Amino acid sequence: MTVASRPAWRRPGASILTALTLVLMLLGTVSVGALSFGTAAAAAQTTTSPAAGQTSTPTSTTRAPVTKSRTPPEFLELRIDDVTPTAVTTTTEPDVTVTGTVTNVGDRPVTDIGVRLQRAVAVDSSEELRTSLDLDQGEFDTVGPFVQVAESLDEGEGRQFTLSLPLRSQTGWSLDITEPGVYPLLVNVNGSPAYGGQARLDDARFLLPVLGLPQAAGSDDTAPQGTDSASATAPVPPDTSDPLAVTMLWPLADEPQLAAGVPGSVTEKVRLADDDLAGSLSQGGRLDRLLAAAEFATGPEVDRDRKLADSMCLAVDPDLLITVSNMTRGYLVVDDPAQPGGPAREGSGRDAAAAWLDRLETLARGMCITAVPFAQVDLSALARVGDDSLTSSALLSPADIVDSILGVTSQRNITWPDAGVLDEGSARMLQGLGRTTTLLAANAVETPPGAGRKVALDGTDAVDAALFDVSAAAALAAVGADPHTPSYVPERARYNLDRDSRTARLQDALGAVTWMSLQKRDDTSAANRASDRSMLIAPPQRWSADGDEAAAVLSTVSTLLRSGLATARPLGRVVEQRPTTAQPAELVYPQRAIVDGTPDSIEEGVQVQAPRIDEMKAALVDDPQVPLTPTRFMAPLREDLLRAMSLSGRRDENTATTTAAEQAAHVRVGNVAVAIDGMYRAVTILAPGGVYTLASEQSPLLLVARNDLPVAVDVRLQVDAPPEMHITDIGPQQLPPRGSRSLQVPAEVSDSRTMVVDLSLTTESGQSLGEQTSVTVRSNAYGQALAIITAGAGALLLFLAGRRLWHRFRGQPDRADEGYERP
Repeated sequence: MTVASRPAWRRPGASILTALTLVLMLLGTVSVGALSFGTAAAAAQTTTSPAAGQTSTPTSTTRAPVTKSRTPPEFLELRIDDVTPTAVTTTTEPDVTVTGTVTNVGDRPVTDIGVRLQRAVAVDSSEELRTSLDLDQGEFDTVGPFVQVAESLDEGEGRQFTLSLPLRSQTGWSLDITEPGVYPLLVNVNGSPAYGGQARLDDARFLLPVLGLPQAAGSDDTAPQGTDSASATAPVPPDTSDPLAVTMLWPLADEPQLAAGVPGSVTEKVRLADDDLAGSLSQGGRLDRLLAAAEFATGPEVDRDRKLADSMCLAVDPDLLITVSNMTRGYLVVDDPAQPGGPAREGSGRDAAAAWLDRLETLARGMCITAVPFAQVDLSALARVGDDSLTSSALLSPADIVDSILGVTSQRNITWPDAGVLDEGSARMLQGLGRTTTLLAANAVETPPGAGRKVALDGTDAVDAALFDVSAAAALAAVGADPHTPSYVPERARYNLDRDSRTARLQDALGAVTWMSLQKRDDTSAANRASDRSMLIAPPQRWSADGDEAAAVLSTVSTLLRSGLATARPLGRVVEQRPTTAQPAELVYPQRAIVDGTPDSIEEGVQVQAPRIDEMKAALVDDPQVPLTPTRFMAPLREDLLRAMSLSGRRDENTATTTAAEQAAHVRVGNVAVAIDGMYRAVTILAPGGVYTLASEQSPLLLVARNDLPVAVDVRLQVDAPPEMHITDIGPQQLPPRGSRSLQVPAEVSDSRTMVVDLSLTTESGQSLGEQTSVTVRSNAYGQALAIITAGAGALLLFLAGRRLWHRFRGQPDRADEGYERP
């Protein structure tokens, strides 16, 4: 049930202030801005500060589900810079220290600026890991004292502050945390803008995971054991009687980088759209630090018992591996991605790519590794396109690519959609590829009663789903330089991530990762008794976390494993596990996934170009003496179509990023279309020029076919001739790479007129190649008239010869001999 917050004018003490402000406005002495300050000031006073030496406690142990959308600050902006400790354990300090910055972002000075730390009740459901961060300020009803930050801040001026408050105390202010859990905390800043009164001007929220409680601050270690005083201040360890089985994916992926529309080659350098990947692979770059964090956390000196290494699995994008592998041989960066064959410069990341790839090979040999779908492709769009070759390249080839480049044996029969959801079409597509386990968000299916974290999907016979926690995955997606909200996050749990600092978002992720391990199984529920107690941790595939953030996440998971709150569960065991219930789960495909998915215009372009790629590849000939194979020649173009349907960058909070991702997709499809058009034009018949004269009625046509492609191709000659000319089909002909071949076409002409013959080349399947050529043919044959004349002349010759012989045999002179008698 949703309970609306009480209006400001109904709060205690607010009515008098509001009425007074209205009177002053009528007198012209108070601005409209002052009215808003006064109302806010009343709101700021609804939670009274406890007297010195007392602890404020919540009036209720349950949180009312009241949320309030946070609006951008008008006068002061508060940002969290550091939280210590990031996760509380029995061995950490007994105080929570928060460092932050208050900045005047308004158009007037602000005076009497103070901050304080507040707490709400512990999170008691997975969804509250999200919604608790958008609660009304009044829900954070355990408060600390105000600490002055500055007497005054002018426009644009900022000031740092530090707040420190004990977790619990029997003698003074504290957060009053008495048991492990995940607690929402809020830092509130009050101030008095010019022309206004004291008001709450901004706040910042974050989650604090408490895995155990240390000795209370200021407690007497000498108190006798068993006394109330000793019990109230003694360390509180976590309950490790029912550990959580943890599996963690560690993604290594990037947005597509290769310039589109460039066919494969064995001699030419690859071309990249930009050189951003070089910086990411270099020391201090995103991919470098993600890999370094995994190397350090799973190293023998840190992870001696290999618990963390056994729970982790590297999830690598094969598109990234292809790009990095090509970069190690030198590469070019194009000036304009829309002109991939245009001007380009040498790339700067060759050495960094080689070093990074070597490190990845070393790490992969000692732990689990699996491949994600190629280029984080949109599986729903891929299913709608319905091209078998594209499907195979996206879902079957990735494991082979990972194995061949890294020299390892990857974990197969796993599909992790970047969207975290499947629709019916994509589920049927996966079923056609054989048995597989898909990694989906927990709310991507409607699980039947008693279902655990592994369920069978309705309507499929070979596809199971391993479910990951929605709130944890969403919180991890918010970590880093490019935060985003995944498509599977419900609308009620979505909020503007830009309002939180990177430190606060990291704290939210740490709280979300640890929350499930702190929950006790409800043994009274038959469904819970039947379900497995496990957690699949799934950051976004293109994760923008830096090295410190990645290390903090791994350190937290390692702490869960070492403390006994969790045990390692390898990804291979997830695949082998059978669904916990025979009743299949129905798929749920949210509307947001459609909005975030591949645009229709891109799908239509892919649907047009994919069959053309298949047609051309089928026409090409694999010559053992030529190092460039048809597959290698055509694969980049097919992969470009997959890159065009990539979900990378489509869900970023920054709209400029999503717009750039869509523009890049259109460029890729357009470049592929241009490249395929060029391939089809590269194979053609050369026009002989002038008039072609046949020596006889059965003289052959002599033609020349040209192939400008670097791979041999099989063609068929198509002839459109008048009825008076009969052309014999010469069958399929093979044209050599970058060469030409003479074609002798038998022809029979029954007319001496000049005729026009249209010639063209096609593939075996009938796809047109090159341009049609017209040849003007003239024959020396005279046809039927010549035959009649010849026959008549022959008959006359025979008659005259016979006549002379007749006269000569009878001794009679022939008139033809008159004048030629012998003397």
